[in-house]
Parts: sequence; structure tokens; C-alpha cells
Amino acid sequence: MGDFEKDTTIEGTDGRYVARLSRDWQIWGPNGGYVAAIALRAAGRATSLSRPASLAGHFLAVGEFDEVELAVHPLREAKRAAALRVSMTQRDRLLFEALVWVVDEVPGLEHDVAVMPDVPLPGALKSIEELVPAEERANAYPFWGNLEAKPVHFVPWNERGAGMPERREWYRYRPRATFSDPFVDAARSLLLIDTMAWPACCQAYPAGPMPYIAPSLDVAVHFHRLAPESEWLLSEATASVAAQGLVGGRGQVWSEAGQLLASGGCQMFCRPVPT
Repeated sequence: MGDFEKDTTIEGTDGRYVARLSRDWQIWGPNGGYVAAIALRAAGRATSLSRPASLAGHFLAVGEFDEVELAVHPLREAKRAAALRVSMTQRDRLLFEALVWVVDEVPGLEHDVAVMPDVPLPGALKSIEELVPAEERANAYPFWGNLEAKPVHFVPWNERGAGMPERREWYRYRPRATFSDPFVDAARSLLLIDTMAWPACCQAYPAGPMPYIAPSLDVAVHFHRLAPESEWLLSEATASVAAQGLVGGRGQVWSEAGQLLASGGCQMFCRPVPT
């Protein structure tokens, strides 16, 4: 089991940083949302502004579970907002490139008409450990050990039929669920939006071997507010269209109090399942 804050730690100064990709976050390779979270933290390390506003990133290569280098270049810097470019490389191989807006706390307009789906709160639901026998979870990717999951509507994976490509599930990070660093708090939502589109896509197909995997080509997330007090996060993911080798995913993340924390999506690229 990994620790989200520890495993996304950045070291260095003056826009040049290093981090280490942990095998605890493996799905196919290093989980894309986890890679993007490290880039977001590098942006946070390079600015004195208080929180992230958005991230748009491209996944350019699959990294190894080893050290990576991060270079942060300011594209525009103002008193209360800054645009930063974050480049992640590994032995001169470019893995991930992101554009990040960061902002300070400022007064502004206040309204909120976003309505969380009408779903039970996590206290009323059973966890995956309670729903799925241990022997069926034994071969899961290491990534899934970092999240406690409580599905809103549970159907055993090997018993599902072809349905709507959507998924609603409460998640809590473990061994630590919340983080005071605003860039780590926002990265919780970033990881969920990038990751959960593929499980949502799979709901459109009946149980059995999937002929493809679909790694993310990109991810784009808007961070609406922080919620470091919310241990549980509701992930609402959809993959409404799969066509011509691409799968479009959308996601929203909600707090236990029903506030929309982040929204965004990713474009996935189908590849045959490796032998």
C-alpha cells in the first residue's frame, strides 16, 4: 500500500525537481492520474500562490518505477494568478507535459447550482472488501490497494451485463485520507477523474476478457474548491462515446457535504491487450 502524499513528494528548488514513481501505483504502468498528481505538486512547489485552478496534460510515454525529473517554467506570472508549464522526464525521455494555472485566494462571485447525484452516503454502503471475496481480489493491480472503495450500485465484475458506461463510487485514500497541502488535496480529485473513466467504459460490455486496454492520451481538470475535511470523495465517471479507436471520458468529484470539487475528462486510446 502506498501513501499518496509521500509517493508524490517533490524535492529540489528553483524550478528543477525530482520525484520517484512508486510501484504501489501500478496499473498497466504507473497510473496516469498518479503521474499527473506529481506534476501538479511540482507546480505547487514552484509558486507562492495558494492553490491550483486547472491542469491540462498530455501523457507522452510510459515511465519506469524510478526517479523522474521535473522542470517548471513560468509562462505568465501576475500578482494573483500564474500559468506554469511542467515537463516530466526520465533519462531524457519526456513522459508528461502539463499546463497548470495556479491562483491566490481572491474575492469574487459566489453561486453554486451544481447538484450531487442522489446517492447514499458512504456510511450506508459496503466496501469492496465486504462485497468481494479476498481470493477474487488477490490479482488486482497494486494501485487498488491505495483506495477504499464503496460502490453505489454493486454488480460483481465477472457477472456484469452490457449497460450504461457510467460508474459512481465513493473513495477514500489510505492509509491517510486527507491532506492539508492544497495541491495534494486537489490531486486526489485529479487522480480519480483520470482513472475512473476506464472502469466506467467497461460497464458497456458484458463480463469476459476485454480485447483492449485504453490508456489516457490526455487529462484536463478544473479544480472548483478544496475540501481537506472530506475523507470520502464521490467519483462520478462516464464514457459516453467509444469510436474509431478513441474513448472519451468525463468525471466529476464531490465531497461528502455534496459540493462539487473538480470536473474534467480524458481522451483514451484503444490498444490490444498485451499478451
